[in-house]
Amino acid sequence: MKDFDDRNDRSVVIVGGGPAGLTAAYHLQKLDPHAAPVVYEASDAVGGISRTEFHNGNRFDIGGHRFFTKLPEVEAMWHEVLGDDFISVERLSRIFYKDRYYDYPLKLFNALKNIGVWESVRIILSYAKWRLRPSPVEDSFEEWVMNRFGGRLYMHFFRSYTEKVWGIDPKEIRADWAAQRIKNLSLGKAVWNAISGANDTTSLIERFNYPRLGPGMMWEKTRDCIETNGGLVQMQSEVISVKREEQRITGIDVRTWDYGGSTEVKRVSGDHFVNTMALRDLINVMDPPPPTEVVEAANRLKYRDFLIVSLCLQNADPFPDNWIYIHSPKVNVARIQNFRAWSDEMVADKDTASIGMEYFCDDTSDLWQTDDADLRDLAARELEQLGLGKAAEVVDFKVIRQRKAYPVYDSAYREALDVVSGWIKSLENFQTVGRNGLHRYNNQDHSMLSAMLAAENILGAHHDVWDVNVERSYHEEFVVDPPKPKPVLALE
Repeated sequence: MKDFDDRNDRSVVIVGGGPAGLTAAYHLQKLDPHAAPVVYEASDAVGGISRTEFHNGNRFDIGGHRFFTKLPEVEAMWHEVLGDDFISVERLSRIFYKDRYYDYPLKLFNALKNIGVWESVRIILSYAKWRLRPSPVEDSFEEWVMNRFGGRLYMHFFRSYTEKVWGIDPKEIRADWAAQRIKNLSLGKAVWNAISGANDTTSLIERFNYPRLGPGMMWEKTRDCIETNGGLVQMQSEVISVKREEQRITGIDVRTWDYGGSTEVKRVSGDHFVNTMALRDLINVMDPPPPTEVVEAANRLKYRDFLIVSLCLQNADPFPDNWIYIHSPKVNVARIQNFRAWSDEMVADKDTASIGMEYFCDDTSDLWQTDDADLRDLAARELEQLGLGKAAEVVDFKVIRQRKAYPVYDSAYREALDVVSGWIKSLENFQTVGRNGLHRYNNQDHSMLSAMLAAENILGAHHDVWDVNVERSYHEEFVVDPPKPKPVLALE
């Protein structure tokens, strides 16, 4: 890696105050104490989907964010920022399928009792069949899973939940999503883990760290560190235009707003720009627009939206799990969180419970458009239907809607993304990072890593943030520290 230069005349503009945007600013300042990045965030809260929402003293985690990583630089930043505010949490999660609760990770006798000996034998035989005669291609999620788990287990535990989460046939979801999210798990490994108690699969870790006030605590404290060190995180500031001359970005137009209804648009110039907004939105605010084929490709990128109905129950401990996956097609809810199981401080009253009912949908769907009070009734009814609480115990609620929560890996995405990324790579002083900035369904730690590398590029490195090895985040056998920069020599 090229040595970092010691110029002190960089102005760095960062679009988005989520994990990637704030990490880019924090890491830049750590490497160059004279850096003063400016972050523009459209909403009134930092953290993006990793923010902590509040209502009547209760705190809500949107989607559930475990703080676990095998990236040493990410681990170091978490501890630098949070210090003693990190707590250790024991994981407890289950799957609800065909009116039964299955321990997750798999526990052998629990699984045998629920699914039955005969069906277990059929699963093993199906697994053997697919191992002997696997699908010769693995283009789709369905093909990838069947080759590793067999058709019968796919039918039981993968198909229904995947359809609920994404709203499309698993045949339409690309295999690279499965390879990224399910990692190195297989049926053989799952059975061995159940028998032996071993577990080296990242998605199934038994303990994880967590900020005591929810994931947003990490990003609120990061914001404070950035501003203490001379940077700025500007809230309620939406980027509505990205100005360019040929292949160089010259500035952005930012629309600021306040709760009184006042708005103002200002032009912000810069030497370097880091983006975290969704690629489809980014391409459509470029001025002048990119070539037609790039715009058309960006518009083919799709996203899955998400809403959570948080219920306050007059019952302190309705169930012990951190979260439960709901595979049943009889209810709309896909995942349920118990916020006290993440941290006692997420719940205001020790005599109540705070339960997050999570629904995956599109912002054009009937569910998204449903009135909040009707969503409360739906969530309460489904909680009782699942035997996890009583609708009559609900004493308060809050609905949180999150657009573009997950980039969709459909049959058109890869070709479209290649076109968009190819054009963005041609820009001289512009990088895009994070989940939506790369259109990659990565975890929080990988979003942070891409942002760290972008910050290092500003200081003279030559990382390709598009080619960051996702597996670095998950495999013991591939934990390699990046080249360490030489100290920056700041001019007094």
